[in-house]
Amino acid sequence: MTGWRDSLVQARGRLAPGVGNGLRWWRRSLLAWLPVRWQWAMGWSRSRLLLSQQGDRLVVRRDTAAQVQPVVELPWPTVPADLEAVLDTRLRRLPRHWVLPASLVLRRPLRLPAAAAPRLRDVVGFEIDRQTPFEASQVHYDVRELDTLADGQLQVELVVIPRQALEQWTQQAGAWSQQLAGVDADDGNGQLLGVNLLPPTQRRVTHDPMRRWNLLLGCATLVLLALAGNQLLDNRQAGADRLREQVDRAALDARRVAAQRQQLQELVDGAAFLEGKRGAHASTVELWNELTRLLPDGTYLEKLSVEGNTLQLIGLSREASQLVSLLQDSPLWRKVNLTGVLQADGGAAGRDRFTLTAELQPLPTAPAAATPAKEVAHGNAPDAP
Repeated sequence: MTGWRDSLVQARGRLAPGVGNGLRWWRRSLLAWLPVRWQWAMGWSRSRLLLSQQGDRLVVRRDTAAQVQPVVELPWPTVPADLEAVLDTRLRRLPRHWVLPASLVLRRPLRLPAAAAPRLRDVVGFEIDRQTPFEASQVHYDVRELDTLADGQLQVELVVIPRQALEQWTQQAGAWSQQLAGVDADDGNGQLLGVNLLPPTQRRVTHDPMRRWNLLLGCATLVLLALAGNQLLDNRQAGADRLREQVDRAALDARRVAAQRQQLQELVDGAAFLEGKRGAHASTVELWNELTRLLPDGTYLEKLSVEGNTLQLIGLSREASQLVSLLQDSPLWRKVNLTGVLQADGGAAGRDRFTLTAELQPLPTAPAAATPAKEVAHGNAPDAP
């Protein structure tokens, strides 16, 4: 368990700075879209009050991300209560930073590899004894990120103030040192360095009175987003169910249509087959008519059968030996033959029993009706009389 706990602590130590930097970058990017006046009006401005002693005057300025604006000037020395009396409610909530003159701090430019960016302050802390005449335990320090060079290295600046000098200033400032969230310094040209040389244990943390409401609003926003996402998923699921039902109904209709089409195709194929069979030879009625016409009187049929293309006749006739020649000239069959021998019936009529077979012929195809030629008007054609 100890190993797992240590691993989790190390992982949190590695991830927390990156997550914090990402959230800060995201917040700065969102605020960059809003004008400074709107940020100030909505309470989202990253402003601070700058306090500095200039002769016998206490100069108070408001520092925003874009500019520094004067607020008020009070006679020095003065107490924090005097400043509270002249500030409005919004300005009272801003963190206060004291601005030291440039002569009290020591600055050294440094070049560091890009890999030092996540732990820039710790890396710079090892350079104090090399870049300054002090040891790390003798100073308070901070680091400024200036630029990123073409080779990927970081251009930074180390800013230090001796502990003894800061303690002397704290004694001179008196009650003001308990009201400060940080100590900045001037660069000698009227510009701020943007550092905080006050030790973390001495910084006054200013709590935003709207923080609780902001947290509640944030939680409510997350809950509403979750409910909206859930509702969106439900709507998508309901839409998918409706679409699935429509697809199922369409598939059922398609299968029904396919079955009907298959049935119709079978009927068409069967009709075509029957029509083909019917066209292969004459019908039974036509065969009867043809036999009635060709068979001589006194001839009786006991059986007439058609199997495939074979016609079989069994009967009695007084002219059984002449039947082949009589039936041979019919266009409905060919190859008329007697099967077996003629057998005398033994009756008084003198008839013989016969068995004839013939091969049925296909019906002759009716010639297409001749299409009358169209008369073409021609200018040079002679007129018909």
